[in-house]
Amino acid sequence: MSDPRITSSIFTRGAVDLSALRTPAPSPAPAPTQAGPPAGLPGGDAGGAAVIDVTEATFQTEVLERSLTTPVVVDFWAEWCQPCKQLSPLLERLAGESDGAWLLAKVDVDANPRLAQMFRVQGIPMVYAVVGGQPVDAFSGVVPEPQLRQWIQAVLKAGGVAVAEPEDPRLDEADDALMSGDLDAAERAYRKILAETPADAAAEAGLAQVGLARRVAGVDPQAALSAAATDVDDVDAQLLAADIEVLSGLAEQAYQRLVGLVRRTSGEDREKIRQHLVGLFTIAGPEDPAVASARRALASALF
Repeated sequence: MSDPRITSSIFTRGAVDLSALRTPAPSPAPAPTQAGPPAGLPGGDAGGAAVIDVTEATFQTEVLERSLTTPVVVDFWAEWCQPCKQLSPLLERLAGESDGAWLLAKVDVDANPRLAQMFRVQGIPMVYAVVGGQPVDAFSGVVPEPQLRQWIQAVLKAGGVAVAEPEDPRLDEADDALMSGDLDAAERAYRKILAETPADAAAEAGLAQVGLARRVAGVDPQAALSAAATDVDDVDAQLLAADIEVLSGLAEQAYQRLVGLVRRTSGEDREKIRQHLVGLFTIAGPEDPAVASARRALASALF
């Protein structure tokens, strides 16, 4: 779980002490008859609703005990808090879309100051993830929806919930532009994603593909490979040949070509080759076995 606003260090310091909330469970009693849905839960019941209002009196059963089986996201808010009016509806919508994969528990800090104190809430909105009866992550302030979705995905994984990677319409748009050959539009789209979601691996790979497509535009593949074979120490010819090999499905061969070139060069040429190779790695992604092997070979060549 990674976000610049996440304050996970408070957990490692043991700052959140919930022991006072863990009281012995009372003997089972018949559930009271309820005329309608609980406050804040239109059309739902407490057992199946995605969003519930929680107080100090109900925190143990509605958050700590439920989190033993279902991840719970706790939203600390107040009526007067303007940023809360941006974040809370977004959290509620995502909880409603989750089909019960996680639960949103809303805590009014004005009505429940002791809970806010226990969680070291110094500003709102403040959002905690509770899994297995323990807080596991948190962030404060308003975050963009794509970033929030990523955070929730990480919370679900921490809770042992099998999650499918959601489709990202922004990536679909960028990929469509790339496939249609509109490289300028594709680059803008990928850069926009990276501005909203830094280090997005798919967007980084797409941007690297845009660069590759630009480098090989109008190039005769066979002529490029022949030129590289004629002069094995021509850096630009070797870089272009590696690009052609990647596009031809011969990425491992391209990596070997450039690692070998790194071994034979130094200074600015070596750094130029290294950066080019790292860019090709980005297209395939770090989990590609050929990339992992080539990275080790590159490290050996450099050091």
